[in-house]
Amino acid sequence: MSLLVVGLSHRSAPVSVLERAALSGDTQIKLLHDTLAAEPAVEGAVLATCNRIELYADVDKFHAGVAELSTLLAQHSGVGLEELTPYLYVHYEDRAVHHLFSVACGLDSMVVGEGQILGQIKDALALGQDQHTAGRLLNDLFQQALRVGKRAHSETGIDRAGQSLVTFGLERLVDAAGGGPVDAWAAGKRALVIGAGSMSSLAAATLARVGVAEIVIANRTMARADRLVEILTEPGGTGVAARAVEMVAVGDELTRADIVVSCTGATGLVLTGEAVETALQGRTAPLALLDLAMPRDIDAAVHRMDGVRLVDIESLAEASADAPMASDVDQVRGIVSDEVAAFGAAQRAAHITPTVVALRAMAADVVAGEVARLEGRLPGLDDKTRAEITQTVRRVVDKLLHAPTVRVKQLAAEPGGAGYADALRTLFDLDPEAVASVSRADLNDADVKNRGRV
Repeated sequence: MSLLVVGLSHRSAPVSVLERAALSGDTQIKLLHDTLAAEPAVEGAVLATCNRIELYADVDKFHAGVAELSTLLAQHSGVGLEELTPYLYVHYEDRAVHHLFSVACGLDSMVVGEGQILGQIKDALALGQDQHTAGRLLNDLFQQALRVGKRAHSETGIDRAGQSLVTFGLERLVDAAGGGPVDAWAAGKRALVIGAGSMSSLAAATLARVGVAEIVIANRTMARADRLVEILTEPGGTGVAARAVEMVAVGDELTRADIVVSCTGATGLVLTGEAVETALQGRTAPLALLDLAMPRDIDAAVHRMDGVRLVDIESLAEASADAPMASDVDQVRGIVSDEVAAFGAAQRAAHITPTVVALRAMAADVVAGEVARLEGRLPGLDDKTRAEITQTVRRVVDKLLHAPTVRVKQLAAEPGGAGYADALRTLFDLDPEAVASVSRADLNDADVKNRGRV
């Protein structure tokens, strides 16, 4: 396994750098294709969230891979390589697997234990599959990361270690207003949600659950806003009133809203200081703003305005740094360690499978050749005798190969077992092209299977 990840997150870089390095959807696609065009990489996937940007690749050279992936991140993020380098982290092979599994479990999140990251990992895998940049290694890795994350949430109380960024952000707004339960603070209020993506949808659902009276969804694409409204107002739901508006109506809605949550993919400000100042004119009730976007949607200067409370990604990072760790975190770390070991063993075992298949194919060819030779020397054999001789020879070959091939798979699954495939090829003088053809067939089958699993 030659898995490499190069990235930066809220743990390694200040929010100001993460904000500038944020990747749009089109930029992520370009980065993926440029990664595969680079010489050291044969697979690629991008995990880009509001507080992390990570590039995963299967590389054949470590140092060249690190240099190339770092350069590509700098080029596509727009942050110079010299400025970006001090904030980058690098993980390789088992450490890279451990990192992604930890991320999937919420151990590396700004708010420990949050589950939103699972959806983002799923999206990263889907993008790699759609762009045909995720091969067998990254398909297996990201699929397993999703399973590990789900296992952590189902088998432990990691959810108690923290909440989603939305809930955590609302709690910070309540604290700024004097404290108390979130639902008591939110009851009867009007909320404006800007954006209709996954985080905005989570925000809207959370606001409905804590008891706001009305939710207005503003989005550039009205169809997505309308769909989110339909979900919020489904029969048997929370009973919240909801409606969709165009982005041009945000200014008017801002004058009526008590709570605003913004999370768009915009590269510039969605709410300027001037827009907020205009909305404050004639208001007596305070305005609570929660900015979950990266780069930020709301002008940071509004926190100096009277009657405004602003919580953004940067303030959430500072607040969560002192959040207490739940005892379940240790249990999740144990799950991650076990799963990393199991994943490594499975990958090493899979590495030798094409060699074993090629060996058995060669043995079958030898049996077929010898049976044909026998038929030429003894043309008078009846069908029953010929079939019995053929079956006997096959059984002998199968019994001779059974123990060595089973044992070599076991040995290959252990740490340092990668050399057993080379030894097997050398001992039996296997044609390298025969082994490669089995690998290509496996990759094609795996691609078809994995593309239907996300």
